[in-house]
Amino acid sequence: MELAIQQIEKKYPNGVKALDGINLQIGKGMFGLLGPNGAGKSSLMRTIATLQEPDKGTIHFDEMDILQQQFAFRKMLGYLPQEFGVYPHSSAEDLLNYFARLKGISAKKDRNRMVAYVLEITNLYDDRKKQVIGYSGGMKQRFGIAQLLLNQPKVLIVDEPTAGLDPAERTHFLNVIRRIGHDNIVIFSTHIVEDIRDICHSVAIMNKGKILQHTTTEEALKKIEGKVWAGYMLPEETEQPKSALRIISNSYDTSNQLVARVYGESAPGAGFQQVPADLEDYYFSCLYGFLQ
Repeated sequence: MELAIQQIEKKYPNGVKALDGINLQIGKGMFGLLGPNGAGKSSLMRTIATLQEPDKGTIHFDEMDILQQQFAFRKMLGYLPQEFGVYPHSSAEDLLNYFARLKGISAKKDRNRMVAYVLEITNLYDDRKKQVIGYSGGMKQRFGIAQLLLNQPKVLIVDEPTAGLDPAERTHFLNVIRRIGHDNIVIFSTHIVEDIRDICHSVAIMNKGKILQHTTTEEALKKIEGKVWAGYMLPEETEQPKSALRIISNSYDTSNQLVARVYGESAPGAGFQQVPADLEDYYFSCLYGFLQ
């Protein structure tokens, strides 16, 4: 099972080139697409979901050309955009029954079985009679996953799903995604590094319409290990051009002193100590051009 994206380009009427020669091979499991807001992630998700046509390029799911066989591919696709609408005063169970009918599950027995299954897997079964308007943000996102699972998709796309969720809701949601990602292709688009670190084996860094790096999370850490240094700095020192000191990130410690994490093959100066690298170090080093 593989999704092959080759030379995808998309330029909008306002002149913005949202996708610039995208090449990706995505296999079964959890795939993280990580990048800042405006990187082109949502444009790529919409293109894969056949909601917009690219100007150039091809996308294949195994032997299927999905740009030429859109209807057939949509039968295998589950898509959760950043925002989705529902009838707020209906119960989750009634809405899922309705969506199941729209997706072609005509037999009542089959619908009831499938609705019960998706409610169970998303941990919403006990709340199935509640109106969706009363759901928390995390429950609404899990409901979004429930409805896209009704047609048992092989490819699932979730776009910025944890934005705005509190820590407990985020954990519930990620557990659901992790559970369904074992036997399917799941593309998880986000700007939150923690989401990728917690559930994705493979990750691509995207910015300004381009894929900067595509690797496994394990290999990403190997690439940057031994190249991250931490030391105290004055706030005004961190404002130097990044070419002078390749600052990855900075934060205040418990004593309210500013600690900078810096990329370098060797210690960038006195007072800097080598520290273990994490996925956030890799991400920002890619964005800033420290890793080529």
